Amino acid sequence: MKTIDPQQAQASEVYALLSGLVVPRPIAFASTIDLDANVNLSPFSFFNLFSAKPPVLVFSPLSRMRDNSSKHTLQNILATKEVVVNIGNYEMVEQMSLASTEYGAGVNEFLKAGLTPEKSVHVKPPRIKEAPAAFECKVTDVLKLGSEGGAGNLVLCEVLLLHVNERILDEHGKVDPFKLDAVARMGGDYYLHATKEAIFELPKPLRTKGMGVDQLPEFIRNSSLLTGNNLGRLGNTEKIPARQEVDAFRTNPLVAYILAKHGHEPVVLRQELEMLGKKLLDENQVQDAWKVLLLSSYI
Repeated sequence: MKTIDPQQAQASEVYALLSGLVVPRPIAFASTIDLDANVNLSPFSFFNLFSAKPPVLVFSPLSRMRDNSSKHTLQNILATKEVVVNIGNYEMVEQMSLASTEYGAGVNEFLKAGLTPEKSVHVKPPRIKEAPAAFECKVTDVLKLGSEGGAGNLVLCEVLLLHVNERILDEHGKVDPFKLDAVARMGGDYYLHATKEAIFELPKPLRTKGMGVDQLPEFIRNSSLLTGNNLGRLGNTEKIPARQEVDAFRTNPLVAYILAKHGHEPVVLRQELEMLGKKLLDENQVQDAWKVLLLSSYI
């Protein structure tokens, strides 16, 4: 295990490790204006949601490591106290990356990136017409986190108005992650594309009071086949199926086949049932997995 002391290492080394490990990160595609109404557009991946009532977004432009200077976005925010946080997606990721180029003061990145400015309602900076969502914000505070190059500046943004393209919503008015087609930052030149294959569902423990891994039967906890994720999924259930439910599951075609084939080999039978239980867990068939795993212990 390599150990790094941030106080002794170069800022660039610490940044590379942090930005490569704290991933994936959402991207705030921030549009601002200066006091002369010059528009600036730039992406920031030190970004997240921090409050819902009031709705507050926070992102952090870092001071430049080479000379400790401030980025135009931060200068504009300090001057005007306004920003639009646009949400980019895969359709515009190349344009978003292009907008991160360090153009000179007064250069309009909307034009450079080929994006369309749309007039905002409550703030002066325009939003991005092509973006799937945009948040008009007033800046309530800017917290400077250090005095050296690479120091962050936490920009606290209270959302005044949300704009959401209906095409990314499902029939219930909620964001459909497959339609959003989101992207996120990894380290270096790497990004993450939230494709169908990359997105998965996981039941929230808040819906039930899971028994916990500590309450699982010992033979399950000590299994050499089941993973930590498998145990966590089992521990997120409220109770163990009753014996009669387990016995009734013997008629399941696949279970019946395994019982018939390996009934005279208890060790092999338990292994086969445990492997089936793991397969069912991986397929999110938790109750059936419970029955198969418990059945293996009754043999």
